[in-house]
Formats: sequence, C-alpha cells, structure tokens
Amino acid sequence: MSTTDTAICIRATDYSETSQVLTLLTRDNGVVRLLAKGSKRPKSKSGGAIDLLAEGRCVFTVPKGESLGVLIEFAEAISRTTLRSRLERLNAALYMLEVCGALLGEGDPHPEVFDLLHSALDRVGQANSSPQRILAYFQWRLIRHVGLLGELGECVSCGGKIGMREVYFSSSLGGLLCRNCEPGVTEKYHVSSAALSGLAALAAAEAGKKPTLPDKQADAANILLAYHIQYQLGRRLKTARGAIAKETPTPRR
Repeated sequence: MSTTDTAICIRATDYSETSQVLTLLTRDNGVVRLLAKGSKRPKSKSGGAIDLLAEGRCVFTVPKGESLGVLIEFAEAISRTTLRSRLERLNAALYMLEVCGALLGEGDPHPEVFDLLHSALDRVGQANSSPQRILAYFQWRLIRHVGLLGELGECVSCGGKIGMREVYFSSSLGGLLCRNCEPGVTEKYHVSSAALSGLAALAAAEAGKKPTLPDKQADAANILLAYHIQYQLGRRLKTARGAIAKETPTPRR
C-alpha cells in the first residue's frame, strides 16, 4: 500500500548507477528511508537525481521494520538551488537537515518540526536574513519540541535564581546551574552573558514576542545549543563545524 505526503530530502546517497537511498522528513509520516529506483535517470518520475533540500509531494510505500520503503514518485516543488551559491547559508541549512535526522526517530510524525524546517530553510535562503539568528531559533525550537530542554529561569539543581555571572549549563541535568551548585557537577559548560541574553531572546520569541537578537548573541546561543545536542547524541554532527561560528567544546562525561 502506498501513501502520499509532503517531504523534504534530508539525506541522499547513491545506491547504484541509477538509484538512490533517500532519507525524507515527511509532514505526516515523520522520517522515512526509501529506495528510489531509477531516480537518477533523466526520464524518471522525479526528473533526475533528488538532491538535499528538495521539497515536494511524494508517493511511497511505508517502510516496515528495518527494511526500506520504495519511492514511487517525487514531484519537486521547491529546489532551493540558490542556497548552494552562498556557503554560510548552505552550511546552516545542511546542519538543520542533519539535526532533524539525528534527533527524530523513523516513522514518528512531527508535523511541527516539518513546518519549522520548511520555514527555516525558506528564511535562510533570503538575501537579507541572518543565518545565525535563524539557526539559533531553529535549534531552540527543535530541542524544546523533542523535550530535551526545559525552562531556564532557575537553577536546575537548587531551584535558585540565575544571575548573569558565573552561570553554567549542564546537558546531563538539562538546565542552568548557579555559581553555588556548579562545583559539584562534572559535565558543564560556562555560559557567557551573550549566550544568556541570546537564550532569553529565543524564549521571548517562542512566547510570541519580538525581541532583538544580535548576531553576537545568536552565535553564542548556537554554540551552547550545539553543545547540548552533541552531548545528548554522544557524537558531534558532521555539519556542525561549518554551521556553528566557533568550535563547540567537547562535553565531559
């Protein structure tokens, strides 16, 4: 039985001279891995090889267990080819794809994440946008959606108020640590005032407000959020080096 859905290609590898294995983030079926037979042929129903970032309507058989589903048809509606000529924007977009593939389980629908990715990719392709601000908001919303980050208004250990100095973030505890509690925690990351301001702006934006987020604060927030993702996954994402403005510290376990 086949199904029809809207999809964004988040990974594509060659299977043979004419076929591909695709990982698609679909709106109603979540992440699916499909064998695209003959997709690289010019006269295929997709009109040729399906590239990363491509978005459109697809028809496929749903994967069962560890087996691949089969892509029957892919009608591309958005190619996003302009992103490929702008390295900073392309790096941010590729990181978004990899994060989605890493944090979302296969066959688990997250329509909110699909909409988030769709919107972020559209915005990062605009010439007057800030890739770092878009990426910060994307990371924040995704991490919050999958339940890896709670409220950051108080110390995750003692519940006390968080100040602006000597503040740490612990990925293992999932929150901020005050200066009194951080000495007893091995895994932690020192949070700069710029990162704290960036996180506050992201929380305000999530609440429907329109705060300012300067690039310096966005960069600092991106480093912290990428650190959290790296700890939770137990590995560094390949695209992080190009997308994040500064080398992300390696978490201590």
